[in-house]
Amino acid sequence: LNMLFRDRRAHAYTRQLMEAEARMSREDWISEIRELQATDRRRQTVFSELLRIDHRRSIETSESRTALQGQITALQGQVTALQTQVATLQGQQELAGDPTQPEPPEEAGGSA
Repeated sequence: LNMLFRDRRAHAYTRQLMEAEARMSREDWISEIRELQATDRRRQTVFSELLRIDHRRSIETSESRTALQGQITALQGQVTALQTQVATLQGQQELAGDPTQPEPPEEAGGSA
């Protein structure tokens, strides 16, 4: 009977140790999960910020491209207008007998 009493106390003590170990293990596990969740939230925040920055840059790039295309179109219009002016001036010079063109040299042999 005395041995049973000692076994019961030893068993109760062993059970308490096992329960304490299990509780500490659960607490460690929960703590680790919370740390992982916090890390995940930080990563999500960084990722969201990177996506926002990327979207803003994409919009800025698109706006710049549109502005440059407008400038190119305007410059092409100016080039066309200048080409028209050059063609008009060349036509006027041809009609006026372009004085800037050297006249062909006269024959050196004299007149006959």
